[in-house]
Amino acid sequence: MTSVGHAETRGIGPSRLFACLRADLGVFCSQELMEHTLAILEHNYPSIEDLRRRAKRRIPHFAWEYLDSGTGEETALDRNRQTLDAITLKPRALRGKIAPVLETQFLGRDYSVPIGIAPIGATGMMWPGAEMDLARMAADKRVPYGLSTVATRTPDEIGPIAGEYGWFQLYPLGGDGVQEDILKRAQNAGYKTLVLTVDVPINSRRERQRRAGFNMPVKMTPSMILQMMLRPAWLMGIAKHGQPRFKLMEDYVDSRSVADVAKRLGPEMRPNPDWSVLDSLRANWDGQIILKGICNVEDAVQAQDVGIDAVWVSNHGGRQLDAAPGAITVLPHIREAVGPSYPLIYDSGVRSGLDVARALALGADFVMAGRAFIYGAGAFGPRGIELALKILSDDLANVMAQVGTNDLAGLRDAIK
Repeated sequence: MTSVGHAETRGIGPSRLFACLRADLGVFCSQELMEHTLAILEHNYPSIEDLRRRAKRRIPHFAWEYLDSGTGEETALDRNRQTLDAITLKPRALRGKIAPVLETQFLGRDYSVPIGIAPIGATGMMWPGAEMDLARMAADKRVPYGLSTVATRTPDEIGPIAGEYGWFQLYPLGGDGVQEDILKRAQNAGYKTLVLTVDVPINSRRERQRRAGFNMPVKMTPSMILQMMLRPAWLMGIAKHGQPRFKLMEDYVDSRSVADVAKRLGPEMRPNPDWSVLDSLRANWDGQIILKGICNVEDAVQAQDVGIDAVWVSNHGGRQLDAAPGAITVLPHIREAVGPSYPLIYDSGVRSGLDVARALALGADFVMAGRAFIYGAGAFGPRGIELALKILSDDLANVMAQVGTNDLAGLRDAIK
């Protein structure tokens, strides 16, 4: 009962309580019962913010601050929200029958919705087993899932689960042959889409993480141990899945210590590359390459000019430069500069299907969300991840109906 929480169980009916317990404990049940559980959860947790509030009560404070924080005074984090909220869409009346179609094609592959799961480092620290759960959901629901270089599972483990819906995210790496070997492993695991993150030349200060005691390299403190003890559902997950480790990177330092991996490989993961890094990538990667972390028109145009398959417009969720513009304000300028057909992805601040619609209306072809899915994982494990996607997808369909369009392309007319 502790994992459900006294505040949530007080005054609620048995259906909601048992739905929470089934989601908490991962109880095996039939497909019909799973759908019933999801329906109950959606009724009581109908927004991403609802999942966020519950996840905060279940994730240890130091891990929560890693997930939820920005950097500096967190004005960039707030700016992402403010600039999204400032975008209005035109409602339409008397449009006849509206049956929104969410399926889309991106980079030659069909997806059920224009929404995917952005890579987040140390996902298994925020919720144990989350990387495997995210990969399974991605494959089942036909959405892309980006596995981070610094995930707590390796591409060898996650690639076969995600299948054709897996994307592999890479930080530029120095070191003798490390990057080449990682790319080879990712391709052998079935990954065909590479996401190169380019907006982290050095780690930002992320003061909230420091105050919570989370630093790299990780140093376990009595405070962190107490925080873990206060989150029994999280501890049960750790008992099942094991202590979170940077399993991919530890293969290159001959150590299982998170602290050793961070200390020894940290400098190699920030080698300050220039555009020539793309030549090395092309020599070692046979598939598509997406450049993630572009928040500047000139950089987007250069990426297009050198043959990058798609640009990912993002300010890293407000986690890198506190003076960065709201990423959504840059998106339409990038779309104008690269033309109508060049593939663009958007993330940063996405918390609803309305935010997805806003990004699509301003020129994105696809939208990725990171924190939203981890909130779902922290709230209800695998069912919460599925619920997060359902919330985003259903809300997107609702917005499309309100503005009178059956297809995603029609959203662009709603902003003119």
